[in-house]
Amino acid sequence: MAAKKIGRPTDSPKDIDIKIRFDKETVEKLEICSEKMQITRAEVVRRGVRKMYDDLDKK
Repeated sequence: MAAKKIGRPTDSPKDIDIKIRFDKETVEKLEICSEKMQITRAEVVRRGVRKMYDDLDKK
């Protein structure tokens, strides 16, 4: 058995995969956000979810 690859320790491991479907316009917006903010597309999505969740408290 091969040794488990060890990465940087984290308090929030990203061990759940989610598949989503986007239209072309949304993907283009995602790419623009990712490039301008210099973060991954996954991080853009995570921040979007956090923002939406935080907005729930305001309603």
